[in-house]
Amino acid sequence: MNYKIIKKDGRAKRAELTTVHGTIQTPVFMNVGTVAAIKGAVSTDDLRDIKTQVQLSNTYHLHVRTGDKVIREFGGLHEFMNWDRPILTDSGGFQVFSLTGLRKIKEEGVYFQSHIDGHKIFMGPEESMQIQSNLGSTIAMAFDECPPHPATRKYMQDSVDRTTRWLDRSRIEMARLNSLPETLNKEQLLFGINQGGTYEDIRIAHAKTISAMDLDGYALGGLAVGESHFEMYRILEETVPYLPENKPIYLMGVGTPANILESVERGVDFFDCVYPSRNGRHGHVYTNYGKLNLFNSKFELDRRPIEEGCQCPACKSYSRAYIRHLLKAKEMLGMRLSVLHNLYFYNTMMEEIRDAIDNQCYGEYKERKLAKMAEGQS
Repeated sequence: MNYKIIKKDGRAKRAELTTVHGTIQTPVFMNVGTVAAIKGAVSTDDLRDIKTQVQLSNTYHLHVRTGDKVIREFGGLHEFMNWDRPILTDSGGFQVFSLTGLRKIKEEGVYFQSHIDGHKIFMGPEESMQIQSNLGSTIAMAFDECPPHPATRKYMQDSVDRTTRWLDRSRIEMARLNSLPETLNKEQLLFGINQGGTYEDIRIAHAKTISAMDLDGYALGGLAVGESHFEMYRILEETVPYLPENKPIYLMGVGTPANILESVERGVDFFDCVYPSRNGRHGHVYTNYGKLNLFNSKFELDRRPIEEGCQCPACKSYSRAYIRHLLKAKEMLGMRLSVLHNLYFYNTMMEEIRDAIDNQCYGEYKERKLAKMAEGQS
């Protein structure tokens, strides 16, 4: 791995991360394909066309269906889904958070019931690393617990301490797996996750502890889980300076275009979120003048594309009226076009962000972009 900062503008970083599966230009938005596909009938050829750099898949979901051992038989996720660029796999830790009532957290790991058929599953740091090694992803995430919000200080501290112990076990197991001759990707990278909720002193102490482990990259987890945007930005401002500047910083599960713009200014350079695909499937599309709901009746006779000048597959060929018709008729094409537009919008915004940092005008770009999006359109 080689992470090289090309330019800085305040805390905003413009960098390159060179991996075994190609070089990632940062800041970057990772397009979320939970089960090795973007929901909305988006193919990997589509992803290349809309400027996707990194695809993100989920360890837990692929483990329970179709199975990481099956995917390994195909040579890993890259071969299985025909994707030749970087892939990041989430560790399954967020499912610890989201499957409340179906899991028990112990020191050794987590006992799950599958959300699909109820069968019992155990996943600890070693199991998570083994599954991600079978998937052969470019970047693996360490196994962690994502605490709920709000949580008591005692619960948060106990959870963070356990996450630290799990990170050390993840690191040891990843090193072991990468040394084996049969491992699919012996250059698999490992990112650790900073936790601590909105307790800034716990966050900072944890950031210092995990920074000493000299990992390939660092993520901030447990944000955008119910706290206000103000609280999230405060935690970023306080915590990011205690993570290594010469390593990629990833804000997990975030977010809206405004969240990304604000977080880049605070030193983050990796993002992921289901918003563009999820909102697209429900007819909500992003533009430089705010979000549109294509189900609104005012678009029934609107011959314009979703956004004038946009070069995505939807805007180059179809009107708002037609896409609205498809969505109302529950035709898959309507969802597909809306998702493609939203992902293209996000990927293009990241290009603009990189250019603004290169040109040392990120602050002005951010303010202009936010003001434009708040302005709205007809």
